[in-house]
Amino acid sequence: MSAELTTAEFDSFLKGILDIEGFASIDDSLNGIQVDNDGSPVRKIAFAVDAAMETFEQAAAVGAGLLFVHHGLFWGHPAAVTGNLRHRIKFLLDHNICLYAVHLPLDQHPELGNNAVLARLLGLENIEPFGLYHGRKIGYKGTLPKPVTVDDAVKKINFQGRPPLGVYPFGKKDCLTAAVVSGGAAVNAWEAVKEGVDLFVTGDTSHNVYHDCLEAKLNMISGGHYSTEVWGVREVMRHTTEKLAVDAEFLDIPTGL
Repeated sequence: MSAELTTAEFDSFLKGILDIEGFASIDDSLNGIQVDNDGSPVRKIAFAVDAAMETFEQAAAVGAGLLFVHHGLFWGHPAAVTGNLRHRIKFLLDHNICLYAVHLPLDQHPELGNNAVLARLLGLENIEPFGLYHGRKIGYKGTLPKPVTVDDAVKKINFQGRPPLGVYPFGKKDCLTAAVVSGGAAVNAWEAVKEGVDLFVTGDTSHNVYHDCLEAKLNMISGGHYSTEVWGVREVMRHTTEKLAVDAEFLDIPTGL
């Protein structure tokens, strides 16, 4: 039989692992509990990338009392509870589901984070912080123990065989260094160029960096925002079930973007 816990206990558990308070001044996301339940113990937690009705409906269908997401409902300013936001919150309240969101602290975490997992998938060594965002580095860079082609790298980071949004083999055939910043970080290609990295891996594509990558001979993989940000969510789920023995399920709801 699985364990049960309150939403306050889950919040305390995660704040002891992820640097939620440390990112409060620079992260637009309202990290932590965004919509609470009525105080009832939670027996199952669902984990997903995005807070959306499709996610909420699947969480309810699997009997989850808490939903952990990377992209929550609230971003940097007060929001009127109307339209889609009202429908989403009402659904959570009607089904007594707590919504818990963690954005940048999940990208940055050196073990459980999106970028740490991507670095491990690539096999990076001599890992150090990379990817400056509002004064904090949320990604990682490192060296490769043996040369890796861009095609090899694509195979290493694909999630369930989904193709990347874009592959730009503008540089060396054999890459010896790489940097990763998941999600919407295409502009960090400029930082990769400046630091002489052979391969840059991110989520989104951007017209703005195309010619700079081409002229600087930087290889770049845009793996997809969703596909580069499932990793941290899944790692937090693994860690949670290992430490708390609570029932959990990952909800795979890809956008193709």
